[in-house]
Amino acid sequence: MKKLPLSITSFEKIRDPAENYLYIDKTELAYQLINSGTYYFLSRPRRFGKSLFIDTLKSLFEGRKDLFQHLAISNKWDWNTVYPVIQVDFNTGDFKSSKTIENRIYDIFRQIQRDLDVNCENTNNIPSCFNELIRNIYEKHQQKVVILIDEYDKPILDNITNKSIALEARNILKSFYSVIKSNDQYIKFVFITGVSKFSKMNLFSGLNNLVDITTMSDYATICGYTHNDVKTHFKEHLKDVDLDKVKSWYNGYNYYPDCIDCSVYNPFDVLLFIANHYEYSSYWWETGTPSFLIEKLKEQNYYIPNLENIIVTKK
Repeated sequence: MKKLPLSITSFEKIRDPAENYLYIDKTELAYQLINSGTYYFLSRPRRFGKSLFIDTLKSLFEGRKDLFQHLAISNKWDWNTVYPVIQVDFNTGDFKSSKTIENRIYDIFRQIQRDLDVNCENTNNIPSCFNELIRNIYEKHQQKVVILIDEYDKPILDNITNKSIALEARNILKSFYSVIKSNDQYIKFVFITGVSKFSKMNLFSGLNNLVDITTMSDYATICGYTHNDVKTHFKEHLKDVDLDKVKSWYNGYNYYPDCIDCSVYNPFDVLLFIANHYEYSSYWWETGTPSFLIEKLKEQNYYIPNLENIIVTKK
């Protein structure tokens, strides 16, 4: 029986035969995404598999063919072409002030320089350094650059109740992200994930060519498990379990309501349900609920029961 991939965000680790982790193949969607455009944005709650998908894309563009054996993309991808990957991860870091936010970005820059063997001379200006890194990477590797950004909005969300710091965070990030569009000629692919969209804050005003796939039916199951995934891949784990009851508890996420087969399970719910000997509980709500959302609800004195059965439009 395969091991449960609880909190595993490394594609290399989850695909290591020696580790024997269960993996739900999302590479067909990755292939479709890459061959349909260049600039993408995806919003999903935390603990939904965004980081693992980001790492999957990284391994793919780096040509890690050994990790993709027997997956949907294995015979479709051109493994002879390798791309340099800039990976920006805001999952971790101290974002309590503009200084600590800038420090985290410079830490990321230093990691990029080590990984891709390039230098940034202008270390006192975030947009200038990022711009320099993209061009230097392109020139050194003689190949277009892939940019993957995970949890782009965390520096803002961590300060959602401190408006002055949140505004400073937004301005720093805005100048950082605006560099991407100006380097279009050096870029192969861009994928950005986060919890929120911040459409009214114009955070991506300098990057207005992003395609938002958050509510596109083609990518409704890009994160999370479908009912078929649960029924087939978890067959051994759920041998004597009432799948209809599991479905009623955990199959409640749908990012494209008009699509009958687009509802998904939160992976964290399913994995913890099994790990906790099939005890039904609101696992995601207890550990994955965004604290910023709770704070905003408190701030607005919102009556929680009014949220039940709410249908939210794209806007």
